[in-house]
Formats: sequence, C-alpha cells, structure tokens
Amino acid sequence: MANPKTNSSAYWKKNLQTLIFLLVIWFLVSFGFGIILAEPLNTIKIGGYPLGFWFAQQGSIYSFIVLIFIYVVRMNKLDREFDVNED
Repeated sequence: MANPKTNSSAYWKKNLQTLIFLLVIWFLVSFGFGIILAEPLNTIKIGGYPLGFWFAQQGSIYSFIVLIFIYVVRMNKLDREFDVNED
C-alpha cells in the first residue's frame, strides 16, 4: 500500500509542474508575442491585421481558453492516476 503522504506529494508536484508549464506558455503568448515580439510579428498579416496586434488583442485570449481546456484534461488524468477523482 502506498504512503498517502508520498502519494499526495507526488500529486501536488505533478499538479504544480502542469500549472507552471501552462502559465509559461500563457506568458509567452500574451507578453512575449503580444508585447516583446510585436514589431517583428507585425510584418506578418492575418486577415489584414498585423500578427503582433492580433496576439495582443485576440491571440492571448484564445490561447488562455485552450490552456484552460488542456488544464482540465490534464487534471482529470492526474485525478484518475492518483485515485482522487470525483467519479
């Protein structure tokens, strides 16, 4: 039988790894592409709008929504793996 304390620590370690990974992606998309790399990205046009502007206005929002769904799927998988699911 697994030690509950060790099992809990492993669960939270994987949870935090997932969270940090997704937050880094969100930061890169919103701050990196929308602000820091806006000028180079503005040379590319999507639907007549500069790509840097698109990332600043829409891309960060869309990526955040996708990251929420990725987080939900990943946490459901972790919950089943560590037997803490609500099913």
